[in-house]
Amino acid sequence: MEINLYRNYLSKTTSIAGLVVFRIGFGVLMVLALLRFIMKGWVRSLYIEPKFHFTYYGFEWVKPLGNYTYIIFIIALLSAFCVAIGYKYYWSIFIFFCSFTYIELMDKTTYLNHYYFVSICSFLLCFLPCHWSYSVDAYHKGFSVDRIPKWCIDSLKLLFTIVYFYAGLVKINSDWLLRGVPLSIWLATKYDFPVLGNGLFQNQSFVLLMSWMGMLYDLSIAFLLWNSKTRTIAYMLVVVFHLMTALLFPIGIFPYVMIIGALVFFDAIFHLQLIALLKSVFNLSRWKSRSKKLDIQSRLIPFSFFKKGIILLFFIFQLLFPFRYLFYPDELFWTEEGFRFSWRVMLIEKAGETTFRVTDSVSKNYFLVQNKDFLTPFQEKQMGFQPDFILQYAHFLGDHFKSQGHQNIQVFTDSFVALNGRLSKRFIDPRVDLYTEKESFRHKTWILPFDDEITGF
Repeated sequence: MEINLYRNYLSKTTSIAGLVVFRIGFGVLMVLALLRFIMKGWVRSLYIEPKFHFTYYGFEWVKPLGNYTYIIFIIALLSAFCVAIGYKYYWSIFIFFCSFTYIELMDKTTYLNHYYFVSICSFLLCFLPCHWSYSVDAYHKGFSVDRIPKWCIDSLKLLFTIVYFYAGLVKINSDWLLRGVPLSIWLATKYDFPVLGNGLFQNQSFVLLMSWMGMLYDLSIAFLLWNSKTRTIAYMLVVVFHLMTALLFPIGIFPYVMIIGALVFFDAIFHLQLIALLKSVFNLSRWKSRSKKLDIQSRLIPFSFFKKGIILLFFIFQLLFPFRYLFYPDELFWTEEGFRFSWRVMLIEKAGETTFRVTDSVSKNYFLVQNKDFLTPFQEKQMGFQPDFILQYAHFLGDHFKSQGHQNIQVFTDSFVALNGRLSKRFIDPRVDLYTEKESFRHKTWILPFDDEITGF
């Protein structure tokens, strides 16, 4: 019975229009985002000027290429444009996925959840037939497919559902729901925000209400979008929520990705109307004049059992990977072991002050390191409270001073961190020589206990 249900589901088809709209919207947003990144000078300030880069464990080989780093951004930008117009689609989306992910991995100082989302979304798009209609590919090859397997659209809906639901699930914690932090810390500085800034943002009861509403929104919005009866009002909430977020917090294009991406939940007639509008605006009324309709079965060769298996494994990974924090002891917000890539969006406010002492283990002579000699202010800020940053920087310092002729090197740290408005506490065991510690997936025993409790996910 279950096998029959599965087969029946896989045999269902739907209009390709939703996939086309998503392809165009995603491609255009990525072009704008990358162009903005280049024009703001962030390529140089974040990737070219720093003397040292914080790399991801296992991806130490991914590094900026000096001034040639611009080439990677240009490749990503051009491939995003080709995705939008559907030109050499499979090559374009694959190149975009590789180039954008390479950019993301060059320096984890710039890590944001929405960069990760773009990477995994572009990976998924590598397996979806977004170019089978209303694309340069379809026009040049003279074919048009109006219907596609329904699971192609549903896979995008599922990805958005995971992101939203997990972002809500992790907000069920005592800091967010009972203390209203870190939201209260951030909103308290928004005095100039219209209407709400001078008064309500400083009111603890109002901030707690916003915290609860944010949690409920994330938990429910995807399911409201799935339901045709609540879809319209749910999308209005998506627009209001993400525009509000964009106005309050500098998180780049993420709100607009979610606003445009959520359109995928609408029915085919809505997307066909959008496509008709685009054709009218750009004078493409005869776009399909030389195209012949093809039966869906003639285009299903790319959707082999192997590719379906990859997509299935992809979603299993997305469902399970965020829970890897359960394998680590101590407080997640404090140690951050299993924190990244788990949709923990805007959950913590940490500030740290970390200094390093390079010691000769024989003579016991030592000197203090001036972090500004090696790190940019942004890098130093991020390093100050993240243990894997601290460890990697300690190894960099040890290697650097060893290359200058220093002997018997040990690297110790004095580190104090404040989490979500609490008083600053010592973070790293000052007796541990970090130069002898190795990065791994094991628990970092040299992180001192949190000595407090944050209940929840």
